[in-house]
Amino acid sequence: MQASFVVNLGDQAHVPILSFSATSPSLTSLQSSYFFRITQTDSQQVKAISAIVKNFGWRQVVPIYVDNTYGEGVIPFLIDALQEVDAHVPYRSVIPASPTDVQIEKELHKLMTMQTRVFIVHMLPILCTKLFAKAKEVGMMRKGYVWIMTNGVGNRLWSIPPVVLNSMQGVLGVETDVPRTEELENFKMRWKRRFQQDNPAIIDVDVDVFGFRAYDAVFALAFAVEEVGFNTNSDFQNRNDSVNSTDLDTFEVSQYGLKLSQAISNTSFKGIAGDFRLDDGQLHASNFKIVNVNGDGVRTIAFWTPENGMLKTLNSANTSTLSTSTSKCNLTSILSTSKCNLSPIIWPGDSFSVPKGWEIPTNDKKLRIGVPVKLGFSEFVKVTKNPSTNTTQVTGFSIDVFEAAVEVLPYALPYEFIPFENSDGTMAGTYNDLVYQVYLEKFDAVVGDTTIRANRSLYVDFTMPYTESGVVMVVPIRDTRSKNAWVFLKPLTWDLWLTTFCFFIFIGFVIWVLEHQINEDFRGPPSHQVGTSFWFSFSTMVFSHRERVVSNLARFLMIIWVFVVLVLTQSYTANLASLLTVEQLQPTVTNIKDILRKGENVGCMENSFVCELLMKQVGFHESKLKAIKTMEECDEALSKGSGKGGIAAVVAGTPYMELFIAKYCSKYTMIGPIYKTDGFGFVFPKRSPLVPDISQAVLSVMEGEKIMKIESKWFSQESNCEDNSRTPRISSNSLGLESFWGLFLIAGVASILALIIFVACFFYKHRHVLEQPDSRTSSSRWRRVRAMIEIFNEKDLNSHTFKSRQEQEGIAGVGEEVKASPNRNWPESPFSYANDTDKVFGFYKGQQTPSTTSHGSPELTITVQEMHGAHHVELDDHYIREKVLSKELSIHFICTQDQLADICTKPLSKTRFHLLRHKLALHHPQFSLRGDIKANIVKDKT
Repeated sequence: MQASFVVNLGDQAHVPILSFSATSPSLTSLQSSYFFRITQTDSQQVKAISAIVKNFGWRQVVPIYVDNTYGEGVIPFLIDALQEVDAHVPYRSVIPASPTDVQIEKELHKLMTMQTRVFIVHMLPILCTKLFAKAKEVGMMRKGYVWIMTNGVGNRLWSIPPVVLNSMQGVLGVETDVPRTEELENFKMRWKRRFQQDNPAIIDVDVDVFGFRAYDAVFALAFAVEEVGFNTNSDFQNRNDSVNSTDLDTFEVSQYGLKLSQAISNTSFKGIAGDFRLDDGQLHASNFKIVNVNGDGVRTIAFWTPENGMLKTLNSANTSTLSTSTSKCNLTSILSTSKCNLSPIIWPGDSFSVPKGWEIPTNDKKLRIGVPVKLGFSEFVKVTKNPSTNTTQVTGFSIDVFEAAVEVLPYALPYEFIPFENSDGTMAGTYNDLVYQVYLEKFDAVVGDTTIRANRSLYVDFTMPYTESGVVMVVPIRDTRSKNAWVFLKPLTWDLWLTTFCFFIFIGFVIWVLEHQINEDFRGPPSHQVGTSFWFSFSTMVFSHRERVVSNLARFLMIIWVFVVLVLTQSYTANLASLLTVEQLQPTVTNIKDILRKGENVGCMENSFVCELLMKQVGFHESKLKAIKTMEECDEALSKGSGKGGIAAVVAGTPYMELFIAKYCSKYTMIGPIYKTDGFGFVFPKRSPLVPDISQAVLSVMEGEKIMKIESKWFSQESNCEDNSRTPRISSNSLGLESFWGLFLIAGVASILALIIFVACFFYKHRHVLEQPDSRTSSSRWRRVRAMIEIFNEKDLNSHTFKSRQEQEGIAGVGEEVKASPNRNWPESPFSYANDTDKVFGFYKGQQTPSTTSHGSPELTITVQEMHGAHHVELDDHYIREKVLSKELSIHFICTQDQLADICTKPLSKTRFHLLRHKLALHHPQFSLRGDIKANIVKDKT
């Protein structure tokens, strides 16, 4: 109040006001251009205090301050800083400016009944020492308590007598850091010498930080006056007087006030208290020391700077930088005795262990824990009353988890369970009502199957969940095995069926191409060939093909294709067996919207939030919701169905439905989760210090073997299934092309490769047809193509498959001819040699057959001679063979070697013609056949 008045006078008179002791943050709001605060405000130290609270992880703090402007000014800034580090202020303790011992003791007893054990004291040293004396007297300076002093006391700890300090052992304090320099030490020596001269009766006195600031303020003012250089004789001038002017309005105004104010604002130098620099009339923020009262003095344990936060040491040369041994706080090491690389701290009660910041008051009752009362799903919470002893026993999975978590805590936590029930033993409301009792402080906590919900977390805090999360839907299942007449098609997808069919046709075609010339099974009329090819290909599906394949390419292809067919058939058989033998259990409904659209009933747990969720978010009418209490009631309602007064599905939390499915796994299945929620958690008041400890304890229980024993105790007995983790929703998926495309790729590549090799060999073997010289016209090219087709359509008599057969047929044919014709002397016919190769080739170009008369048919005179560079002409041209077989052309041979006389001395029949060609190819490969047609008229004896 006085400071504000003086600041106002300075504004009126345009006189700069320099204060080195006014620390109230409220003066900043005056925004006077003539007021200069040459000290730090109380609001600047709240960051350092909140850093201490954050460093040790305390969640609740109670400020204790004096009931005046000095005490109240810093509280809003302190609370804001604490909230930034997630610390809550549950109570504010206000001490009168001139309190009696009774008032102080009463307030301290009130604090002892609370759980919070962290106190921040903001008052002047005289009142502070009195407070700590009473705190030690009532037992609040023992182990487990935390006391933090602001710099109002911290800056003057040196002036407190050792007797008084004895009652402040273990207290932490914030003190303004003044760098120790040679100038500072010289000033202190001069000041002590001068003070001793003026006050010889007072010894061992020292100057505090306010004295240093005052010394620097005088220097700043001197620098500013020197810069302005005003004349003291004409410094002030009168205002314009008015009739209604007040005494303040009659103040003279300084002519140099504005210039002097500007000069002070621009003044900066290195003073004995540190760097002197003003920002908007406020001294630049400096550093703080964190001190610990120990023995007869204080000990520095850390530093706090606006730039780097909490530090262990400062570089003596530059306080704004870190020394090489300094590191920032490690806020995660919560269990260490000395946090953030701080020096060891001696806490109240001569303890080196960090206080947890709260405890259950010894003079308070046990922790009152509310539990729900329910009929069904008692595996989670079950309340049993004994009328004879009038006692209540609470058991269940949730209770055992809570008790196991309490056992993990490093301290004792007395508690008692109180059922949330009416006089008739029924539950006294919904779960929301139960949770709200904690907010109303009727319960200290709630333990049970309470789901963590966003709307509930607005007024209570939850621990970490100890069950699975989510809301699921349970529906009946039906077996669909015998209701599909086309089930035999289901093992494979349609794309795989189509691909397999196409490959059967393609493989059949490739085998026909490879075997057509050399295999009698793939010859005959076109319809027979097509049927045989398809029959052969599709019969490989059951490995019943009887046709032989004789070419190596076809055999190679069949090895690959049979393997592909084997894999396909085995996969098909296995999947079909699964479809026909394993239960195909399908849910009756898979979407909650389908139930809503059909207007069917849905079940939900009694007193559960799920019923409200179904009405507000899904849109169900209240009449369509049926409250479910027990598992037996749920089974009965689902068995009836919605049409008979039951329900089509039940919607509830995952833990309930997992327990239900474990008992009725053969009748129902679980869909979802259809909504995301957290699991079950324990409820505590907002910002309760128990929440982080219980949450950490719950995690320890969940990660150990204890939770397995608890689950086995309460849930294993409900299972009627061989495998509890198995839900009966088995389905056999059709096999698709993506599972077999590799096999088809291999078969396709092998088929194409075999075709390429065959075609290449075929054209190379018959290249003489393509190499005929006069092939420029389109008709000639077409003849060559047709000739190649005709050659492909004929048997390959040079193949080993026909050689043995032709030999056997030829021997049999000779015997028959001998028997049929007793006169074996055949008259020779005129012949001529065809030495011109072009003539021979001209015959194959399709020359017209010479005209014949009615006396006989043309004869083909063939010369068998040794090859000496001449072309080797195969006499299996379609035209020649057709004429020979139709007996329109007689064949006579002449030989150039005696060793072939037995063949060439006679005219040949059809059989002997083939036999000759076979013998030549088999035993006399050095001979070739060459021939020309003569129009000689002879009688055909054959």
